[in-house]
Amino acid sequence: MAKPKKTVIEYRNYELPLNFPVLLLTGDRWHISDVKSGKLHFHNCLEIGICHSDSGIIEFDNTPYPFRAGDITFISRNVPHTTYSNKGEASLWSYIFIQPDELLKGMYSDSSPYAEVFADMLQNFQLILNKEDYPEIYYLIRTTMDELQEKRINYQLSVKGLMLSLFMKVMRIYSENKGKKLDDKDAHENAIVISPALDYIKENYMMNFPMEELADMCHLSQTHFRRVFHEIMNTSPLNYLNTTRILQSCILLRTTEESILSISEQVGFRSVSSYNRHFSEIMGTQPSEWRHKMARVDNASILEYTGWMQAQTLTESRDR
Repeated sequence: MAKPKKTVIEYRNYELPLNFPVLLLTGDRWHISDVKSGKLHFHNCLEIGICHSDSGIIEFDNTPYPFRAGDITFISRNVPHTTYSNKGEASLWSYIFIQPDELLKGMYSDSSPYAEVFADMLQNFQLILNKEDYPEIYYLIRTTMDELQEKRINYQLSVKGLMLSLFMKVMRIYSENKGKKLDDKDAHENAIVISPALDYIKENYMMNFPMEELADMCHLSQTHFRRVFHEIMNTSPLNYLNTTRILQSCILLRTTEESILSISEQVGFRSVSSYNRHFSEIMGTQPSEWRHKMARVDNASILEYTGWMQAQTLTESRDR
């Protein structure tokens, strides 16, 4: 008997602005095809979506759930999923990608009575709501999208307030359902096996540590860890670490006047020559040239543009 076809899982990284970790993706290009992808994907941040038209299917770990116009979706980072429209349709979506724990830092600290619920929700969110049943939540998300698009005075402060209100309401829904996911399985069943390594790199990319530690965190042998990591990430753990460092250095190049040497050390490179080499391989130019080019562009615009370009690269086929 033939072996069942193995599900391909793809990782997508959205580089959000450091001090305002929110990215809006909207417009006519976000029509979702009716062709079902042969692979699932997951992100490094929370995805909030609104379906504006038509209908289709969202799959969480190969379990299908229908969606229709007016639906709101919440999908945590590290949750494998894919989206496709019904036959002959091309549903239109808008998305917010966000790091709520960073945007609302201090609101749900360890001392907060709801910190555990908030943290669990961010790890295990798989939620589809309709605007008819949850008009307040729909309004808060649409208003947030308007603020992000129009960028009127103090829009960032407005977005933080709207997101705080949104998460307070959504946490109640999540808590009332006892933190269960749509399929009512164990809360961690869909967790990606390498997520502890991804989390560790995200928090400690500036440190020097052996790759063997990452395998231990995931409770895998070194050989098996490298193989699984490459299958999911399309790169090695070391290359992913270096890419993370380079992307973080881009933020410092854009937003500070610190020297190239200082920045290379801050993001974890032991020598500036190694930093320059990796930067050139990933960004296609030298750090000094990249900084000079970026200096001619409005800082806020370039933060959004960088995130949008990464999202566009990762979704060339419009496979959601």
